Amino acid sequence: MSIEKIVVLEDDLIVRKNLENQLRQRRYDVASAATIAEAQEFLNRDNFDLLFLDVRLPDGDGTDLLKSLQARPQKPLVVMTTGFGSIESAVECMKNGAFDYLIKPFSAEQIEVVLKKASEFTQLLRVNRFLSQDSEDTGYELLGQSAAMENLRQLVRKVGRTLATVLIQGESGTGKELVARALYRESPRANAPFIRVNCAAIPENLIESEFFGHEKGAFTGAVNKREGRFELAHGGTILLDEISEISPNVQAKLLRVLQERELERVGGTRTIKVDVRVIATTNRNLEQSVQRKEFREDLFFRLNVVPIHVPPLRERKEDVTFLAEEFMRRFGRKHGIRVQGLSESARRALLEHDWPGNVRELQNVIERAVILCGDGGVLEPEDLGLPGMAPPAEPAPATGATAVPAAEGGALAALAEIEKRHILAVLEHCKGNRTQAAKVLNISPRTLRNKLHEYQRSGN
Repeated sequence: MSIEKIVVLEDDLIVRKNLENQLRQRRYDVASAATIAEAQEFLNRDNFDLLFLDVRLPDGDGTDLLKSLQARPQKPLVVMTTGFGSIESAVECMKNGAFDYLIKPFSAEQIEVVLKKASEFTQLLRVNRFLSQDSEDTGYELLGQSAAMENLRQLVRKVGRTLATVLIQGESGTGKELVARALYRESPRANAPFIRVNCAAIPENLIESEFFGHEKGAFTGAVNKREGRFELAHGGTILLDEISEISPNVQAKLLRVLQERELERVGGTRTIKVDVRVIATTNRNLEQSVQRKEFREDLFFRLNVVPIHVPPLRERKEDVTFLAEEFMRRFGRKHGIRVQGLSESARRALLEHDWPGNVRELQNVIERAVILCGDGGVLEPEDLGLPGMAPPAEPAPATGATAVPAAEGGALAALAEIEKRHILAVLEHCKGNRTQAAKVLNISPRTLRNKLHEYQRSGN
């Protein structure tokens, strides 16, 4: 609900009461004033979303209040009202920041149109503000010429045309977010908001506020009302990335939103209806998480309406060189480097590698190789820096970094084993301080906690 609190500033008692009644019937919070002084008391005490402002008032000109509001960081949309309208007056008000201009007497239908426009405009502003703060490079399309990728694209086209809830599972680096965005682009809501929530990156004590929003004063630091991601996604699609990382408490509240399509902000009592399509991703096996009582079974069934599995790169080796050549061209353009192509030995090296980091690992390998190869060259195995090859000399690690040894017997360790050793080494370096270790590793404390739990369960 983008518009919630409204001020009606009107000195005509009949007009004011009629407008108040119409707004309250639609369940808006309405503050009523007959003078500029009364209205300013409301505006100084709270944040309002909309102001109906009469031009001629007993204690001044409404346009003066309109001008003064423009300097506020939190200001309502202003709809000017007057019984003495003119084109010149309307133009002047719009130039000074008015959202709309109504001539009295106005009908209930005109108010309905204004409210609808104001609500849509407010949501658009908030979504754009969120996207400008949270924007990031979305990577590439669903590239690949293997049968597995063609089947995936066909499934995305079929499911995308519906509004069904989708659970996308797959290993890290396979492109689960790209699948989610492809579903969004294929959907009937392709022109509506697409809001992403990285559940693993948000601190546990803030994730409920991020999901559902909060009211002013709900907790220390909540100086203003804030809409959550579900409200921002109203009418569109929300992506819950790494859904397995949320706590049981938030899982229960999320279940209610999926079942009832309604929520309450933190610190609030108002029930807010939301209409969103939900897409969730995870790199974990949620069925196993359910068995271990780490994830609610009822929430899993709500999310798993249409399951989509993104295959790892090692299961579609025919895509490796195709992707490598596409990445090579794109990174060449990005860095202004002309690369002639891949040598045959480099192609063999790419096909022999197991790609535990999947497409993301391949993408990083090719970008580094393009930079090291240089302008006009051909990518050779030594440019790739894959295990078993002598990589180009690299800068010494920063102070405090710990080299990771190979496995016993001189064999190269698996990626998961290397990751585990590195995490434990950093934790030891930080003297067991998990918060500090998470900062060094550039991961969230929750992700670090989950990794350590995995090591305990596996007996390490």
